[in-house]
Amino acid sequence: MPIPKPTRAEPAVFIALGANLGDPREQIRAAIRKLRESFRGALRASSLWESTPEHCPPGSPPFVNAVVEGVPHADDSPEQMLDRLQALEREFGRRPKKLLNEARPLDLDLITWGDEQRNSSKLVLPHPRAHERRFVLVPLHELAPELRFPGQTRTVTELVTALPPDPAFRCLGPV
Repeated sequence: MPIPKPTRAEPAVFIALGANLGDPREQIRAAIRKLRESFRGALRASSLWESTPEHCPPGSPPFVNAVVEGVPHADDSPEQMLDRLQALEREFGRRPKKLLNEARPLDLDLITWGDEQRNSSKLVLPHPRAHERRFVLVPLHELAPELRFPGQTRTVTELVTALPPDPAFRCLGPV
């Protein structure tokens, strides 16, 4: 089933996925299968990418990352989506943080919800650090190179081009 084209009333939603415990590739694939229930129509998914852990405890294994795009159900909200993402993380074995940026079986971040901008104790949109993270920007570039994060002036292509080189960051192939 093709992904529906978002309309003004139907925002495109982007979610970043990451995992570095268990079988990260399979964790991402399984999470994408589960995420399909939260969207109207099909999801588009980037390739899988391997990244070096950033600001993580020493010895943390590499992350596998991807980004998906979908159109939410008409009666859905960003807060409801966030609740479902957090429930899915728990379903995959994520526990409350003991250490900042510790290894995890699944990490799901709501990156954008159309042009929405939010800044509450529960949710910040767009994701406050997405515009500077290679492991979000490069997979996102596959899906939406001309996207501008709400409140930002540069496109995803321009943000990716401005990133410093990272020889350890590599494409692992399709989801």
